[in-house]
Amino acid sequence: MNREEKKYAYWLCNIPGIGEKTIRLLLARFKSPGKVYTASEAELSECLNGMQLKHILEKQSDWKLQEEYEKLFEKGIGVVFYGEREYPRRLLEIPDAPYALFYKGSLPKEEVLSVAVIGARECSGYGEFVATQLGRYLGEQGIQVISGMARGIDGISQMAAMEAGGTSYGVLGSGVDVCYPKSNQRLYDRLLKQGGVLSAYVPGALPASGHFPPRNRIVSGLADALVVVEARGKSGTLITVDMALEQGKEVFVVPGRITDRLSDGCNRLLTQGAGVFLTPGDFVSQLKELAAKKGLVEDDGESKNEDEMKETVIEKRKKQNLLSISKELRPVYKQLEISPKTIEQILCKMPAGYHQGLVSAALMRLCMDGYAKQVSPGQFVLS
Repeated sequence: MNREEKKYAYWLCNIPGIGEKTIRLLLARFKSPGKVYTASEAELSECLNGMQLKHILEKQSDWKLQEEYEKLFEKGIGVVFYGEREYPRRLLEIPDAPYALFYKGSLPKEEVLSVAVIGARECSGYGEFVATQLGRYLGEQGIQVISGMARGIDGISQMAAMEAGGTSYGVLGSGVDVCYPKSNQRLYDRLLKQGGVLSAYVPGALPASGHFPPRNRIVSGLADALVVVEARGKSGTLITVDMALEQGKEVFVVPGRITDRLSDGCNRLLTQGAGVFLTPGDFVSQLKELAAKKGLVEDDGESKNEDEMKETVIEKRKKQNLLSISKELRPVYKQLEISPKTIEQILCKMPAGYHQGLVSAALMRLCMDGYAKQVSPGQFVLS
């Protein structure tokens, strides 16, 4: 599509009441966005209802085509349209691919594996820990993390991936120039430097409840596999899972305790045949095997050491941290896990000579140094 035709394609995306299906109908009838723009009222009425026809005629007469299109580039916003060479190949394979994809930063790389990490906005300390470890591991492995830039699991996994030196892409339910939620401004800014933000909605579009379910098909569509960390029995996360399955994507789920309502959705997915997520290393090995079978990546043929595979990311991280933690803090740090522990629970496992004040002081120091976190008064977990 040449630059002139792209202006008309952008114009088509800006007409109120004209959605993806209507755009495809118009293009099937008129063959190009430019011909839709120059079509007569009589010709357009064959494809549009009364309100749609009114909107499109208004845009024909008063829309400043050149000026509005050029504003995209002034704002650092790119756009690719369905069928263009730069359009993400993974989205071409889904049944309801967006006609236009706006982005700031960059588009996901075609030759690099991508994983969508999704889950509860109001996640638990356990969910936060798993999302952090998974995001960090994916970042270290050079695997792209795709998510919705939402609070909770989405944003946590994305930030962890980038802090580990990896890349991540956020798919928004608003225009790419609108940060939502506003509390994730730091995440938004970092995505622009280490990945990008993408949207099927025109710049300036505000978030709306009706935008998010369609947005989710792009999250799953851009991924080679999807991981659900935490989800309630009735959760928007499950909508994304349904879309991923319709697209033929592999879905993995982090199992949870049967008494934990944040794991109800996850555990139900497991009974329905979803893959079990045990450790990031195990998951990535499975992902690479699946990708090699589908021809997405070449099988390197290397066999992993069995003992290395059994060692969890958590254990590896603790070993690494113990090298940099001072000697007097190490015994306390060794007792920390991903499940909360009280000072009393830690104290009863400590060597002789430790008392409550000493353990409490050590925990405060570990929290200040970023090795531990207080999740509630008197309860601590690994950070």
